[in-house]
Amino acid sequence: MKKIITTLSLIIASFSSFAQDFQGMAVYESKTSTAEFKSRMEGNKDITPEMQKMIEDRMKSMFEKTFILNFDKNASIYKEEEKLEAPGTQNGGGMRMMSSFMGGGGTQYKNIKEKSFVIDKEIMGKEFLIQDTLPKLDWKMSQETKEIGGYMCFKATAKQKASQSDFRNFRMRKEDDKNKKDSNVSEQAKQTTTPEKPKSTNLMSEGEIPKEIEVVAWYTPEIPVSNGPENYFGLPGLILEVSAGKTTLLCSKIAMNVKDKKEIKAPTKGKVVTQKEYDEIVAKKMEEFRQMNQNQNRGGNGGMQMRIGG
Repeated sequence: MKKIITTLSLIIASFSSFAQDFQGMAVYESKTSTAEFKSRMEGNKDITPEMQKMIEDRMKSMFEKTFILNFDKNASIYKEEEKLEAPGTQNGGGMRMMSSFMGGGGTQYKNIKEKSFVIDKEIMGKEFLIQDTLPKLDWKMSQETKEIGGYMCFKATAKQKASQSDFRNFRMRKEDDKNKKDSNVSEQAKQTTTPEKPKSTNLMSEGEIPKEIEVVAWYTPEIPVSNGPENYFGLPGLILEVSAGKTTLLCSKIAMNVKDKKEIKAPTKGKVVTQKEYDEIVAKKMEEFRQMNQNQNRGGNGGMQMRIGG
């Protein structure tokens, strides 16, 4: 009896040691639908085939990314894979700023045990450190299954409040909303003598970010860590695929008990802000861009006009 207890104690000790040293790595491919933008471009006579090709190339670099998640039992680091930019694809300040709002840029630390996250972000040369509580989703579990990379996965769904600084969720306004807006503008035009402004030909002039998006996740109990890409967590297994709004993150590679362990710790550089404060900073910057482009429109140039919220 004494020998059995000793053996059990050794097994428990070994398991505890394994749990502390355990670390895994998962690679995720991110893709965001651009069908709406392409549809608008094809119907816009002011956009030449050359311009369309240039826009599509830039959109591809912004909307198709690779991320690496290094995780242990309690925490993780999620970061975009660094790639060399091809010659001739350097973006202007506005495009670089937009690219940073498409799910990339910075290091994202997530602590499942403490239910907190830290992300370092840069806007126009200014560094910010977003520190906040992990958003808890009310997951609806399902018995529906599918296989991803040899792992049996189960489906879970939830509703999520859309971040107003995440422009992957950007969408064109519904036709009814557009008509209502145009009607309001017409009424205002009748009551004022202000000269009519040139019409913007930019694809983003009639867009918005929704308040809420639907999330569909696929997790595998075969990897019993309650983690996943970005801020997703809370399921009884690693999330291998998640579709949120127009963006899908799909795991393309998994390595367990990796020998080349990464240091999993939160970034520390930047002005500390909450997620809400960061969203407000982004909204202010985008309003500055909108005003700047409105002034350009008066001179006959197309500009980027975006409504934050709605």
